[in-house]
Amino acid sequence: MAKPNYQFEKRQRELEKKRKKQEKEQRKASGASNPAPSADDASEVTPDAGANPPAAPQADNPSAG
Repeated sequence: MAKPNYQFEKRQRELEKKRKKQEKEQRKASGASNPAPSADDASEVTPDAGANPPAAPQADNPSAG
């Protein structure tokens, strides 16, 4: 049976962490330059905001379970 290559596995984990950190920084940077409109702004911008009211909460499904 082959021995596990712990150095390789550690390096792969480090590379994955580095990649995720870079992606997070890119999202953060792009989010700062293009802020998303808040809920109040969205209702003012869309002319048909009242056309699609939110769905009513569904009752518990008696057949499930």
